Amino acid sequence: MSTPQTLSPGTTREPEAGPAGGRRRRAGGGAWVRALRRDWQLYSLAILPLLFFLIFRYAPMLGNIIAFRKFEPGGSIFGEQWVGLRYVKMFLNDPTFWNVFSNTLILGALTLIFCFPLPIVLALLLNEIRRRALKRFLQSVSYLPHFLSMVIVAGLVMQMTALDGPINAFLDFVGASKVSFMQDSDWFRTIYVGSEVWQTVGWGTILYLAALTTIDDQLYEAARMDGASRWRQIWHVTLPGIRPTAVTLLILNIGTFMAVGFEKVLLLYNPLTYPTADVISTYLYRMGLESSNFSYAAAIGLFEAVIGLILILSANVISRRTVGTSLW
Repeated sequence: MSTPQTLSPGTTREPEAGPAGGRRRRAGGGAWVRALRRDWQLYSLAILPLLFFLIFRYAPMLGNIIAFRKFEPGGSIFGEQWVGLRYVKMFLNDPTFWNVFSNTLILGALTLIFCFPLPIVLALLLNEIRRRALKRFLQSVSYLPHFLSMVIVAGLVMQMTALDGPINAFLDFVGASKVSFMQDSDWFRTIYVGSEVWQTVGWGTILYLAALTTIDDQLYEAARMDGASRWRQIWHVTLPGIRPTAVTLLILNIGTFMAVGFEKVLLLYNPLTYPTADVISTYLYRMGLESSNFSYAAAIGLFEAVIGLILILSANVISRRTVGTSLW
């Protein structure tokens, strides 16, 4: 028999990994294997999504290396020569880049300010409608723009704002002068944000309406018994009930703050509206695909991605410390 070991006062001994600990670890691994064998059909459904993210999201990240290497068409896909931070210094000293960077911030901020709270307001209004037929009709009408192709949406916007379009026809009817909306850079942000609200607000109410159904009706009954008005019920019961959903969507929206809609901007803007319409994504398109300056475009894209990562991490930390809700 082995003699027990004595410890001096104030000292502790780390537990040793004995047979029981090893069995527990093996049991945990065996449980996972058994679950995989039992429900392999369900796990197989995740193969295609995982392959999609692996091929179209993670594998392209290897191409970021050309932000630090000189890329030449026809050569290596990872560049021919290491140049370090040459392209980073180029766009940091480029006045055009800072113009598109400020445009991206402004459009992103306007989109967040208008397109984030309006779905909450619309969901609250729809939740107050008691006639199911009217509620379903309004939901269908508000959802419809989301299913339209971006090309169709851009075409509608251009037709509505054309010199012979309905808006200018109304201005002419009331005696005002016509406005060249799509050729005036001062109008681009208003047109973009307005079309974004029309297209996305209805669809954004889906998650909030689903969150509203999880609120216990007894809370509303208790609030009515305490004499709370309808507005007080919304403020003290409804809004706290959907707060986790709202915070989660806010963090996701902040994470995509810099990724202002590339397709819509590309379809709506023109050289006359570049001062206010040109954003980082469209600038990357022109530099990378039209000018074949792939290394310079990759450096700007990497810079944009780093800013997006910092924004979503910061928003997640602030949310966890202030309201106790976060993504992770």
